[in-house]
Amino acid sequence: MGFEALVRWRHPQLGVIPPNDFIPLAEDTGCILPLGEWVLVEACKKARQRLDLKVEPFHMAVNLSRRQFWQEDLVETIKHILAVNRVPPHCLVLEITESMIMTDVEVAITKMRELTELGVGLAIDDFGTGYSSLAALKRFPIQSLKVDKAFIKDVVNNPNDAAIVSAIISLAHTMNLSVTAEGVETPAQHSFLLEHGCETGQGYLFYLPLSASQVETILLGLD
Repeated sequence: MGFEALVRWRHPQLGVIPPNDFIPLAEDTGCILPLGEWVLVEACKKARQRLDLKVEPFHMAVNLSRRQFWQEDLVETIKHILAVNRVPPHCLVLEITESMIMTDVEVAITKMRELTELGVGLAIDDFGTGYSSLAALKRFPIQSLKVDKAFIKDVVNNPNDAAIVSAIISLAHTMNLSVTAEGVETPAQHSFLLEHGCETGQGYLFYLPLSASQVETILLGLD
């Protein structure tokens, strides 16, 4: 169905540095703004390449940082990037976290509506670990919830995790939202999610993280 574009720092001495080790520093220093825009540009370039391979339906998901989301020119920036790379807006899904948008709900809702009017998709990432209330959730113009991998990890063995995941799936469907389970790593987790109506999953069960060239090789091998 699509891909999630994730940034990794390939350090010449330290090897691949995971985002948790450098994204907070980038946020604190403000470097996240040029970095985040670069990720959006590169993701849309790759999306265009995938579309040229006739891979449809297709979406490219990109995480927005807190600073990015609150930029005044965010909508215009995304509109420009999509136009330059000839990517239909519906092919881009922006992932935002609950805590990011709860600092000023009214302004956040206005910005989210501007993004959805542009045609891009919006998903709440790591759902269940933030601070949003159901009263706020019902007002967010989103299309999808992504269940945090912390709940998926023990969903087969932990009744509480199973109950939470089942409840999130039911809640989302009642609100006409799609659900994506993050961190799916075992066939048992996969079976549980299918049985409970979760339509989409991502995780190591399907693929390990791939480079752009590896993705292209896989897509060229598909019928």
